[in-house]
Amino acid sequence: MATSKEMTEGKALPLIFNFTLPLLLGNLLQQTYSLVDAAIVGKFLGIHALASVGASTSVVFLILGFCNGCCGGFGIPVAQKFGARDYSTMRRYVAVSLQLAAVMSVVLAVITSIFCADILHMMRTPDVIFTGAYYYLLITFIGIPCTFFYNLLSSIIRALGDSKTPFWFLLLSAVLNILLDLFCILVLDWGVAGAAIATVFSQGVSAVLCFFYMMRRFEILKMTTAERKFNGALARTLMYIGVPMGLQFSITAIGSIMLQSANNALGTACVAAFTAAMRIKMVFLCALESLGMAMATYSGQNYGAGKPERIWLGVKASALMMMIYWAFTFCILMFGAKAFALLFIEPTELEILDNTELFLHISVSFFPILGLLCILRYTIQGAGYTNLAMLSGVSEMIARVLVSLFAVPTFGYIAVCFGDPTAWVFAVAFLIPAFIYVYRRILRMKKN
Repeated sequence: MATSKEMTEGKALPLIFNFTLPLLLGNLLQQTYSLVDAAIVGKFLGIHALASVGASTSVVFLILGFCNGCCGGFGIPVAQKFGARDYSTMRRYVAVSLQLAAVMSVVLAVITSIFCADILHMMRTPDVIFTGAYYYLLITFIGIPCTFFYNLLSSIIRALGDSKTPFWFLLLSAVLNILLDLFCILVLDWGVAGAAIATVFSQGVSAVLCFFYMMRRFEILKMTTAERKFNGALARTLMYIGVPMGLQFSITAIGSIMLQSANNALGTACVAAFTAAMRIKMVFLCALESLGMAMATYSGQNYGAGKPERIWLGVKASALMMMIYWAFTFCILMFGAKAFALLFIEPTELEILDNTELFLHISVSFFPILGLLCILRYTIQGAGYTNLAMLSGVSEMIARVLVSLFAVPTFGYIAVCFGDPTAWVFAVAFLIPAFIYVYRRILRMKKN
């Protein structure tokens, strides 16, 4: 039988490190979806097709980010009740979260599919890549339930201290995605739409397998008939925690859409460079995101167990690991950025290669700020203060909007390169005092 794991005892650093590793591998596999799509599309279908995929990146993050944020939020009460060893209430939360996910994912899929073309027009997507971007985005939206359920199930399993099980299903899904990418694009000649179909189908398979395995193999999740019933009070709690987390991602994405819209107006070459650079950057951000996700579970379990002092120990241990990783990543991207760009772009596209390299050099210089952002944001979320985490997303949005409206028209592509780092600085400036407030408050709660 699969086993759960408590993180309320033992040294923080090895606990967080061991929990982070499977998360990192899983996130890398998820980024492999994007990398494979972009690499195959860019190499076999050309720069315009690559730009079609990239033109909708921020919109995908807006919608799927909301879904993933909600899923992460739904997992927080599960982690807290697991840490408190209130297993019956924990199972009720699991049941209600699945019921909410079924309704929310279908509603989102229908609404976003209807307004897909309008969204791309609002983003000033160039005519030459509009059709490809539309089909890629439409298929991605139709597949929202697949993404929603995989991320929810993974969040629940992680809340129980198991970060390995979701990885194995994602590994299978990644292999399937690569094979379907090649089949749909090279054999069936479905173009950009084929890449989207391959990704959605692969995530759906991963979600189905994850569900059946979780319900059959995790003894702690075996539910009675009463525990499966919908509970309005628990649903409100889940929505109170999950929706702000989802909105945090969406609010952040609004700023990204503004930034990408400003970049789209600079022409296809800048869109292609932005697409390639973002794909590469997201791979290297996986470790920081995974560390943050580990802190959400660690923080949630220790908050539920009434051990706030261990949360601070976890923050310090995570910050140390983050700095070591940044030193390693800085060297790789400073000297190898252009080599990574050649995975997507032909050597003759010199302007696009140079722009991709510039974007990556600027981004990696600010990774310590982003690392601190991930650690503090997820720690605050794990303690249940998701509204504060959402406000940090507002800070990011404001920064990106300011860069898009005032810097990009004046300074061009280099301003686009500084868009994300500026947003990270704004968010951390909010999160540091927010974390101090949360930590002091939970310390007082323990004393009382």
